[in-house]
Amino acid sequence: MDQRIPIQEQLPGLLDQVSRLTIRGALELLSSAFPGQVVFSTSFSAEDQVVAHEILSAGLPIRVFTLDTGRLFAETYSVWTGTNEKYGTRIEAYYPDRALLEPYLNERGPNAFYESVANRKDCCHIRKVEPLKRALRGNAVWITGLRAEHSPERRDHRVLEWDEGNGVIKYNPLLDWDTAAVRAFIDRNDIPYNTLHDRGFVSIGCAPCTRAIRAGEDFRAGRWWWEDSAGKECGLHVTEEKATSHS
Repeated sequence: MDQRIPIQEQLPGLLDQVSRLTIRGALELLSSAFPGQVVFSTSFSAEDQVVAHEILSAGLPIRVFTLDTGRLFAETYSVWTGTNEKYGTRIEAYYPDRALLEPYLNERGPNAFYESVANRKDCCHIRKVEPLKRALRGNAVWITGLRAEHSPERRDHRVLEWDEGNGVIKYNPLLDWDTAAVRAFIDRNDIPYNTLHDRGFVSIGCAPCTRAIRAGEDFRAGRWWWEDSAGKECGLHVTEEKATSHS
């Protein structure tokens, strides 16, 4: 891409090209257009494992990283290890800034997130949002495993969009995939996955904030279940502007 043109202004042309490509083809295009400036954030969820497979099995020049909040499930670390072993890679980790985390814990306690929405959001910001901003700094494209099926708020996202808050193009290749398609892809390609998914956990985050969902509950019910069901997001995928869309 022409580096003289602001990244945001390149989005319409990229959208036209991406809409005609497979996921792997789109990943190849983006990594070629922005060499050394394309990253993928994984939480080792089922959908993230699909995207990781497309990147790592093809050896694409896309940096893969994860946000280790310090409170993940043991099963999540197992997927991390299994992914490194299967693809011969070393997924990078970003951790909370101790200058932010230690005062929070010392002043409010280790389980303060149960006490108020404000405390929970502050915890998410320290453990996820701030490390993500560090990981995305200096990059042009952020690839995610975000799916619209996970929450009403995520249906407002687009496959390719501008993330104003982080100043990057955001590519959500699995936005329109359903759970059955994700699981079929994992089984077909023998991809390591989080066994908590087999126990009713749909959206998996930090251990204290995640539970399995019950019959009839929506996808997001297992996250921050003690809060009101409206707008339960950690802040990673809340953008200020979604200027360009693809359906």
